[in-house]
Amino acid sequence: MALQLPETDNNGKLSFWRTVRVVAWAFVGLRKRAEHQQDFAHVKPIHVVVVGVLCALALVLTLVWVVNTVLAA
Repeated sequence: MALQLPETDNNGKLSFWRTVRVVAWAFVGLRKRAEHQQDFAHVKPIHVVVVGVLCALALVLTLVWVVNTVLAA
C-alpha cells in the first residue's frame, strides 16, 4: 500500500509535498523540460524557498557527519 500524497491544493497550486519532490529533482538535475516547466508554473514560491533551504541544510549536515565519521575512524 503506497502512500498517496495530494497533487494540488484547493487553488490548483502544487501541494507542499509535491514541491518537495520538485525540489529534490532539481537537486539531482535530472528532469524533462516539459515536466519542469509544468511543475514550476504551478508551484508556490514560498514552498520552493523553504524546501530548498531545508534540503541544503540537510546536505550540509550530512557532509559534516560523513567528514566527522571518516576523521574519527
